[in-house]
Amino acid sequence: MAKKTTVKKAATTVAANKAPAKKAATKKVAVKKTATKKAAVKKAAVKKAAPATKAVAKKAPAKKAAAKKAPAKKAQQTSIIARIDAGFGNHLFVRGEGAGLSWEKGTALENTSPYEWAFTSTDAKSNVTFKFLINDEIWADGENITIEAGSESISSPTFGE
Repeated sequence: MAKKTTVKKAATTVAANKAPAKKAATKKVAVKKTATKKAAVKKAAVKKAAPATKAVAKKAPAKKAAAKKAPAKKAQQTSIIARIDAGFGNHLFVRGEGAGLSWEKGTALENTSPYEWAFTSTDAKSNVTFKFLINDEIWADGENITIEAGSESISSPTFGE
């Protein structure tokens, strides 16, 4: 767009010996400005930063030094393993005292292989006394077995008919 501006031109005064000069009439002249074309400026492609893959870790506030405590004792694992073929469709149970066992109701052993049954517990505080049963009904022959807490017993019980 062309913008018009007005310029006033002043008349020159005549020699000093003449009477004071009157203001000369001013003439308004319109001046046209040529429109300048703006050259198209190519903007460089702005690469977007890839999203950060790692979250900025916030520093945790410093913790007060905790009073030294005696290390907690690890719970000892007591294991009872029976190596026996209980027969197709039968399950092996154990009854006793300690490690969460009871003489009134048997606890099923896990069949770990075709001829091996296992019971493990971390609840034993003292000696564990136990005996095996088939289907929680038929008692194994022989005396009760006693082991220390945190130890393992591997036995092959027999059952009379």
